Amino acid sequence: MFRGIDEVDWASMEHAYGSAADVPELLRGLASPLPHERETALDGMYGAVHHQGDVYDSTLASVPFLFMLAGQAGLPDRGGIVELLASIGGSGDGDDLGDSGDRGEDGDDAAACRDTEVSEDDNQRMARLAVQAGSGVFLDLVSDGDPEVRRAVPSALVRFHGEPPRVLALLEERLRDEPDDGVRPALVESLGLFARLHPGSAAPAVDRLVSLCAAPHDPGLRLAALGQLASCAPDRLPADLVPTVVALLHTRSRRFRPSAEPTRTSSDTLIGSLRRMRPADEEGAQLLRTLHKALGARTADRIALLKGQLSSQDTADRCNAVWMSAGLFREWRAAYEEPVALIGEQLASDEERLRGAAVSVLEFLFTLAAPAADRLAALVASAPDTRDRGTATLDRPLKALARSGDARAVPALAEVLRHPLVPNETGYMTGYLGPAAVPLAPLLRERLAEVPLDAPETYGRAAPLLSGLGTLRYAAAVPEVLRLLHGAPRELRLRDALVKALARALRAFGGAAHEAVPALRELLAGGCAAVAADALWSVEGDAEAVLPPLLRALAPERDGGGPRTAAEALGRMGAAAAPALPGLRRLTDSAEVWERTAAACALWDIAGDPAPVLPVFRAAWRQNPYTRGTISACLVRMGGAGVPVHDLVRTELASPRRHRARSGGHGSHDVLEDERLLRDCRTALEAA
Repeated sequence: MFRGIDEVDWASMEHAYGSAADVPELLRGLASPLPHERETALDGMYGAVHHQGDVYDSTLASVPFLFMLAGQAGLPDRGGIVELLASIGGSGDGDDLGDSGDRGEDGDDAAACRDTEVSEDDNQRMARLAVQAGSGVFLDLVSDGDPEVRRAVPSALVRFHGEPPRVLALLEERLRDEPDDGVRPALVESLGLFARLHPGSAAPAVDRLVSLCAAPHDPGLRLAALGQLASCAPDRLPADLVPTVVALLHTRSRRFRPSAEPTRTSSDTLIGSLRRMRPADEEGAQLLRTLHKALGARTADRIALLKGQLSSQDTADRCNAVWMSAGLFREWRAAYEEPVALIGEQLASDEERLRGAAVSVLEFLFTLAAPAADRLAALVASAPDTRDRGTATLDRPLKALARSGDARAVPALAEVLRHPLVPNETGYMTGYLGPAAVPLAPLLRERLAEVPLDAPETYGRAAPLLSGLGTLRYAAAVPEVLRLLHGAPRELRLRDALVKALARALRAFGGAAHEAVPALRELLAGGCAAVAADALWSVEGDAEAVLPPLLRALAPERDGGGPRTAAEALGRMGAAAAPALPGLRRLTDSAEVWERTAAACALWDIAGDPAPVLPVFRAAWRQNPYTRGTISACLVRMGGAGVPVHDLVRTELASPRRHRARSGGHGSHDVLEDERLLRDCRTALEAA
C-alpha cells in the first residue's frame, strides 16, 4: 500500500511547520492497527499537512497514498481518510457552500498577499485535479463494507467525478439498496449537492428529493430531503414546511434515543476533542442545521422552527435547537424575544449539556438576552459559593447576566471582587451595567491596588480593572493608577499597553484627576504621547501642551495606530484643535481606512464642515463594514448635515443581515456591535 513512499523526497518539501520529513510516518500511522495511533496520525495530517485547509507540496505528494489507504478493504477509519481527500480537493473552493455573502469588502491587504495567493491558488488547483484524477476509487467505495466509508464517499463522488450522469445513477441505485439508516441521509445530501453543482442536470435529482419528502419514507430521511430541497429548489418545498418539519422531528425523536454521552476516545488530539464534542444526536443536528442554513433569511420560518425544536420532549432536540439558534442570531436581524425566552427555559434543565449550550448562546447576545434574564439570575443565585476558592474565569451564567445589563449581576460580581483571585474579565462587566455598577467601584479600586508592579500578568490583571474604573469615572482611584504608572519597570511585558490603559482611565476621570497632570506631561515625549495628550486635555484642558504631540502623531510615517489615536483625541478637543485641520485633511487620504474615518470624524467635530467628511464616510462605509459603528455615531452628532449619506443609513436599516456577518465576521461582540449600529442609525435619522 505504501509502495514508492520512501522514494519521495519528503525532506525537500514543506508543511505548516517546516520540513515534511515526518509525513511518511503520519501516512503509515493512518494504517496502524491501534485506534489511538490512527487518530493521532489523522490529527497530524489536518494539523500540519492540510493545516486550516492549506495545500502544500507535501499535501499534493500525499494524495496518491491517501487513495491507496482509502481503497484498502478492511482498514478501519477510512471514512476519515475519504473526508480528508475531499477537503484537500476542495481547498479554497466554495462550490457546495451556497452564497458566501458580501465577502471581500475589506480588501486593504489584498495587494500585500497577492503573490502568496497566486502560489496557493496553483496548489489548490493541482489538489483538485489530483483528487479528480483518483476519483474512480470513490465509485468502488460507495458499496464498501464499512458504513463510515459509505457515509463519506457520496459527497466526494459528486464533487470530483467527471461523469455526472453516472454519478446520479449510482446515487439512485444506492438509495434503493443501502441497508444502513445512518448512511441514507448522506446519499440524500449528495443529491442536493449534485443539484447545486450541476444545475443543468438537476431535474432528476430534485424530483427524487421531492419524492423522498413524503411518506412512507422514515422521518429522518424526509427531514434530510427537505433540507436539501430548501437549498437547491426552495420553490418545491411544501407550503406547510415548518409544521411538517416539527412533526417529523418529534416523530423521529420518539423513535430515536441517542446515548446520553457522545462517543469518547482516549487520544488527546484535535480529532479526538471534536469527536467528544459531537452532539448526542449528531445526525439530528446535521439534519436541522442543513435546513436552517438553507432557509437563510427566512427568519420567520426559522424562528417558528426553533420554537418547535425547543418545545420537543427530547433533550437532544432542544440542545440541537439551542446551538442552531446561534447562527441565526449572529447573522440575521429579527425579533428574537420568544426563542430567547425559550432558550432561557433550558437553564432549568437537569441536563448539564443543555444548560451549557443555553448559557453559551446567551453569553454573546448581550442585551438581546434580556428575555432570559430571570432564568439567568436564578441560575446565578443557585450557583455554589466560590468565595473561599476563587476562580480563574468568570462564571458564564454571571457573565451572560451582566452582559444583558441586568442589575441582579451586581451583588454576585461584588462577591467575585471580594476574593483575592479575581477573573480578569470581571472589570469589563461594568461597561454593560451602567449606573447600577457604581457599588463595584471601591472593590475595583482595591483589586487594582493589589496588582503587582513587575509581574508577567500585570497588564492582564490591570487593564480590565482600569476599564471598569474608567467606565464608572471613579476618580478616587487616581492614587492606584499613579502607583502603576510610576512603579511599572520599563522592561515590563506589555508596558506600553499598560501605560495606554492607565492614560485612558485618567482621561475618563477628567478634571478630578488633576494630581496626575505631572505624570501625563512626562509622557508627552514618549511612545504613548497621543494617549497621554488625550488624557491631559480631559484632565487639564491645556491646548498649548497637547497640540504639539498630537500634531506629530498625525504624521503619516507613524505606525502602531498613532495617527488614528491622535485624530480621535483631536476630535474630542473640538474647536480648540483647529490648528490640526490641515493635518487631518491630509489624513483623509491615508491608505488605511480607519485613519481616514477617524480623521473625517475629527474634521466634523472640530470645524463642523460636512464637505470633506461625507465622501470619506461613504467610501469607508462600503469598504469596511466595521467602520459603520464609528461613522453612524458621528452622523448622530452631525444631525441634518449628514443627510446626503442617509441613503446608506436607510439601506442598513432595511437590510435583514447583520453588518459584520456580511463581511464574514464571527466575533464574540458582533451581535452587540450590530445592535448599537442599528440604534445609532435610527437616532441619526431622527436627529436630522
